[in-house]
Amino acid sequence: MPLSHPRRSALSEQVIAALRAQITSGEWPVGSRIPTEPELVEQLGVARNTVREAVRALSHNGLLDIRQGSGTYVVATSELAGVMQRRFAGADPRHIAELRSTLESAAARLAAERRTEKDLKQLDALLLRREEAWESGDAEAFVTADATFHLAVVSASHNDVMTAMYADLGEVLRDWLREDVGEELTPETYMEHARLLDAIRTGDAAQAAAEAARYPFLCRLGGFSPPAGD
Repeated sequence: MPLSHPRRSALSEQVIAALRAQITSGEWPVGSRIPTEPELVEQLGVARNTVREAVRALSHNGLLDIRQGSGTYVVATSELAGVMQRRFAGADPRHIAELRSTLESAAARLAAERRTEKDLKQLDALLLRREEAWESGDAEAFVTADATFHLAVVSASHNDVMTAMYADLGEVLRDWLREDVGEELTPETYMEHARLLDAIRTGDAAQAAAEAARYPFLCRLGGFSPPAGD
């Protein structure tokens, strides 16, 4: 439905909000190409310049990447996510692994205590999707499926602050996993996640935390070994 037509600055903000909503809702997932400028003009019922201004604003904020000759792509789900990606692009991979281990372990512990039947159904479906992505041999599809499963585990903690923080770090973690997995899936990079889900399902908080904590260190990460005691 076309947007209303107030003064230009307010209209631009409306368009920015409309495009941001498409991103944050998952309608336009990270990595996807958004509709073309003419398509957005038709969908929103606003002038081309207004659409262009909104796209540029979201690009400046780190949500979109304008690629000449290719289109405009979603690169982050929020302004903070874009900042996080730029801030930690060159971070030590082991430090990223340690951060991920800490966050996911705490979230998995809470998920085992708080998960609902709806959470479990979603986790079952996402774990299956992860397995199917692995079987397909598509490395990028596997990275996306794995990241989506882990975000769902964090979401099952029902801690909104932790979930939002993890989501904002999402692309940083995907970049980390993408680099570790490589362009081709190999047996060395496979990590089964059924035990984590089983621990969450049975309410075993300690086991869920332990399983989640060890995954980042099972990756190759240049030969990194698990922390002492794992």
